[in-house]
Amino acid sequence: MTRSPGIVLAMLTFVYVLNFLDRQLLGILAKPIQDSLNITDGQLGLIGGLYFAMFYCFIAIPVSWLADRTSRVGVLTVACAIWSAATIACGLSRTYPQLVVARMAVGFGEAGGVPPSYALITDTFAPGKRGVAFGIYNLGPPIGAALGIALGASIAAMFDWRDAFVFIGVVGIVAAAALPFVVPEPGRGAADTEAGAAASVDKAPFWATLRTFFANPVMTLAALGSGATQFVTYGLGNFAVLFLIREKGMTLPQIAIWYAVAIVIGMGGGMVASGRIIDRFSRGSRRVFAIAPAVSLAVAAPFYLAFVWAPGWPVALALLTVVMFFNYFYLSCSVTLVQEEAAPNQRVLAGALLLLVMNFIGLGLGPTWVGWASDRFAAAGHANPLQLSLTTLAPFYVVAIGLFLLLARTLRRQETRA
Repeated sequence: MTRSPGIVLAMLTFVYVLNFLDRQLLGILAKPIQDSLNITDGQLGLIGGLYFAMFYCFIAIPVSWLADRTSRVGVLTVACAIWSAATIACGLSRTYPQLVVARMAVGFGEAGGVPPSYALITDTFAPGKRGVAFGIYNLGPPIGAALGIALGASIAAMFDWRDAFVFIGVVGIVAAAALPFVVPEPGRGAADTEAGAAASVDKAPFWATLRTFFANPVMTLAALGSGATQFVTYGLGNFAVLFLIREKGMTLPQIAIWYAVAIVIGMGGGMVASGRIIDRFSRGSRRVFAIAPAVSLAVAAPFYLAFVWAPGWPVALALLTVVMFFNYFYLSCSVTLVQEEAAPNQRVLAGALLLLVMNFIGLGLGPTWVGWASDRFAAAGHANPLQLSLTTLAPFYVVAIGLFLLLARTLRRQETRA
C-alpha cells in the first residue's frame, strides 16, 4: 500500500491534533472543573502536570523501543485508541481521584503518539524537506488547542464540561480505526541516502540507543533547552484560560472565539515560520537549529511579562499572540535536529528520549510549579496569586536561551572539525 506523502502527513497531523486537544481540555475547562469537583490550583496543576507526565514521559521509552522493532503505525493506532477511551473516562469522572486516574490513563496512551510519528515523517520526507514537514506536523498543538478551546468551551457553555471530554474521545476512537488504512509503514531509512538506509536495517539495541542519546551533547542540549522552554509554555498553557477568566475578566464564550484565534495566529504562525526558516538556513549551517529558538525566546520574554501584567483581556490577548508566535520556534528545530542526528533504526526511541527530557521538565514540573505557587501566594493573602505565579516563569526564558546558545557553540565546533 502506498500513499502520497501529503496524505500521510495530513493524517499524522490530525492524530496529533487529537493528541494535543485531549491533553489541553483540562486547562481549557479548568474553571467549570474546579467549580464542579471543588479542587484547588495546586491540585489542578498536579493533574495537568506531574501526574500526567509520570506516565506520558516514562511509558514512552519502552513503547518507543517496541515501535522501533515492530510496526510504528500499529503502535500509534493502539495508542490513539487508549488515550481517546481515557478521555471519555475523564468526562465520566465524579471525584478528584477518578479524574486523576483517568488523566494518568490519557498520559499512558499519549506516550505512544508522537515518537512513532516523528520517525514515520522522517522516513517519508527526504532531508531538506523535513523542516517544513515537521513545521506542518507541529501545527497539531495550535490546531488542537484552538479546536479544544472552540469546541470545549462552546460545549461546556451550552451543555456540561463532561460532554466535551466524551465528544472528543469518541472522535479519537474513530480516527484510531481509520489510521492503519491511511498511513502505510515505510521502510526504516527509506528517505535517506541508499548508504544510510542500508546501514540501518538492523534492530537497534535499547541500552546502546540510550547511551548514544545521552552521550551526544547535541541531542542532550536540544532536549534540555526544549525542557526549559516548555517549563514556560506548559506552565502558562495549563493556566492561561483560568488566568484570563479569573484575573482578566473573560467569559467562556469569549474564550471560545478570541483565545482560539490567538492560538491559531500565534502558535500556528510560529510553527510554520520556524519550519521554513530551518529548511532555508540549515543548508548552510546546522547552527540555525539552536540560534533560531534562542533569538525567538529573547524576543518573546518581554512580551510575556507585558502579557501577565496587562490591564485588561484585549491587550493581554494581543500580547499573548506575540508570545506564542515566538515561544514555539524551538519545537520544529529540536525535533528535526534530533531526528537527523539519530540513526534511522533509532529514531522512534530518540524522539521518545527527547520528549522524556523536555516533557518531564516542562509538562511535569511547569504546571505543577504554577499551581503550587498560586496556592502559596493565595495563602499569603495576595489579591492576584495566579498573576504572581505566572510571573515566576520569566527566569526560565534566560535558562532556555543559555542552553540553546551552548547548543549553537557545540554545533559550530562540529562544523569546524568537519
